[in-house]
Amino acid sequence: MVEKKETKKTTKVEKPKKTEKKTDKQKASKGFNPFNILLYPHLAEKSAALVDTQNKIVFVVNPNSSKDQIKKAIEVAFGVKVVDVKTENTPYGEKKAYIKLHPSTPATEVATKLGTL
Repeated sequence: MVEKKETKKTTKVEKPKKTEKKTDKQKASKGFNPFNILLYPHLAEKSAALVDTQNKIVFVVNPNSSKDQIKKAIEVAFGVKVVDVKTENTPYGEKKAYIKLHPSTPATEVATKLGTL
């Protein structure tokens, strides 16, 4: 008779790798560039009207950026308080962000800094 040898198969259990999430402070301290998110201000008649009537600024932003990233980029770049961010994807592949500023900081000041008004 032929004897069967039992082989012991060991399976190596791999532990999932821990990914470190960076906090906002770490992102800001490690070379956070707001102009990687904010591409350029949108210059149109409607955008200029929003500055005066609704205290909003319109920017064309990076298509992969989130509303929180856009808010942080505006606050860091211009030193203003942002109340709300609304985004729109255009048929041309651009992403526009409508940024409503706090009433204590008029959007006209930021627009004049940018040279759009």
